[in-house]
Amino acid sequence: MRHLISIEDLKKSDIEYILDLSEKFLPVAEGKIVRKDLEGKLLANLFFEPSTRTRMSFEVAMKRLGGEVINMTAQEASSVAKGETLADTIKVVSKYADVIVLRHPLEGAARFASEHSEVPLINAGDGAGQHPTQTLLDLYTIRKESKLENLKIALMGDLKYSRTVHSLIKALALFKAKIFLISPPSLALPEEILENLDTCVEITSLDEVIGEIDVLYVTRIQKERFPDEEEYLKVAGSYKIDCEILKKAKDNLVVMHPLPRVDEIDVSVDKTPYAKYFQQAFYGVPVRMAILYELLRG
Repeated sequence: MRHLISIEDLKKSDIEYILDLSEKFLPVAEGKIVRKDLEGKLLANLFFEPSTRTRMSFEVAMKRLGGEVINMTAQEASSVAKGETLADTIKVVSKYADVIVLRHPLEGAARFASEHSEVPLINAGDGAGQHPTQTLLDLYTIRKESKLENLKIALMGDLKYSRTVHSLIKALALFKAKIFLISPPSLALPEEILENLDTCVEITSLDEVIGEIDVLYVTRIQKERFPDEEEYLKVAGSYKIDCEILKKAKDNLVVMHPLPRVDEIDVSVDKTPYAKYFQQAFYGVPVRMAILYELLRG
């Protein structure tokens, strides 16, 4: 594995290997064991879009393994503001660091950047395209808190622009999961993704499946992806998960969310055993440890 740009770069066996490696790094992520596998290595975080969990979990993962991190988070404080191209930025930064983590608003930017990088490059989200490390931590969460085999999962919310969904759904297909898709018609999963999947069913209401699913994966309706604010306002607040809805769920239902949330999951759900989204965010640390280890030492 030279770069990690798309979940489609990985076979099922590759994914299982990374999840197994993540399990070994879990006690390191929890601070129970100290390791220095990446001592002397340097990670460069290049984030052209806002981020909290992805950027910080990569930083924690690198430092927990003994490495160091440099960050570029404000375009206006970099040479990008002077008109420097992405290609030139990558060429320069790959001279400084041993691995690059890139988030960019344009779909395809990570693949393009990898062609100009002398070091491994990890896609931390490219517009509405892919977010493979989020998918790997999502899969790890599902395996840890529920099951991956014979899984029934509902994906609800923004399925059109959500890069987390676009990556996750392709990975779930490798595990033959039964996938239920719930969204406003204007935010349905793009046809080019749906047409290659035979385990997906589009439904209109969560009530149809709440009693049989193992995992409910909720996504935020992303205002920043809409070209027209009026179109966003038409669908804002379309879905909301609360304790009343969850009364119909299986006792061991797992509720996930890539975060940040706005109003699509009521805060009352946080105190229920269904809520795993904050634990899901933590699992990003051991998973990103595994990815960094494999790219730099594997």
